[in-house]
Amino acid sequence: MKVAVFSTHLFEKTILQQASNGKHELVLIPAPLSVASVMLAQGCEAVSIFVNDDASEAVLQKLNELGIRYIVLRSAGYNNVDIATADKLGIKVARVPEYSPYAVAEHTVALMLALNRKLIKAHNRVHDSNFTLDGLTGFDMHGKTAGIIGLGKIGRVVAKILTGFGCHLLATDPYPNPNLEKELNLSFVDIDTLCLRSDIITLHTPLTEETKYIINKKRIDQMKKGVMLINTSRGALINTRDVIEGLKSCKIGYLGLDVYEEEKGLFFEDHSTEILQDDVIARLMTFPNVLITSHQAFLTDTALQNIADTTIDNLSVFAAGKSSPNEVKIH
Repeated sequence: MKVAVFSTHLFEKTILQQASNGKHELVLIPAPLSVASVMLAQGCEAVSIFVNDDASEAVLQKLNELGIRYIVLRSAGYNNVDIATADKLGIKVARVPEYSPYAVAEHTVALMLALNRKLIKAHNRVHDSNFTLDGLTGFDMHGKTAGIIGLGKIGRVVAKILTGFGCHLLATDPYPNPNLEKELNLSFVDIDTLCLRSDIITLHTPLTEETKYIINKKRIDQMKKGVMLINTSRGALINTRDVIEGLKSCKIGYLGLDVYEEEKGLFFEDHSTEILQDDVIARLMTFPNVLITSHQAFLTDTALQNIADTTIDNLSVFAAGKSSPNEVKIH
């Protein structure tokens, strides 16, 4: 098939082309999919999109008019796709359900360690020939209580890593599995109890209507003073303005973000020569106890290979007139 690959980044071009190996004609498009760019898919049978592409009703209507029958995501999440509209239009959607839970889990713990031991500050200080240790005191993670919101594949890997550190684990999940309590040495609790008792809270749940702003002022008020909050899942799981107030009051002692609710048009792009227009993230960046990475938790060679292979496999199954096992269907 001829495929318009939107939001193509330099880090994935070669690996996508190698995975395709001539099976499909990939039209690599750096621009994200939107109402303004949708015409770039003209002449294609399918489109491939990334996490911040717009596959809302208006865009899907345009894609349908262009004869697009398939959408393949290069991500696990699909909250940027109007699945109900796609279903009505007969556009099939497939995702990459698992690329590497280890990649995201390991980045999650890297954020914890970097914040705790103030590695960025220490690194910058040494580069200035300042070898003092004042202001760099961290805490032992051993013996601390870590709360994991969402115990899917990524959350489980995080649990295993933190168990190795000697953390006490709490978890909340819509479908608590009693077998995991024993396997991962954790206790399932409700989210309010988790917020109340955890020294470290990390988010690993998809973004849905129910989970949007699951971390808000009410929940922050329940947390321990100086809590560490980590989000490597979806930006809108936390109300950023409420988190800023939590930072200002010192209720939140450490904040690590790999995602941001208004990251579209910001992350994955170079704005270094521009004036930053987003006042909210600009405020976040002023806090010395905040560490932000731009949606890179997935970015390992293993994950990129798995994403490319699954994306091409999804296209090949659709091209053969079959249903993909990774197809996203309306519930």
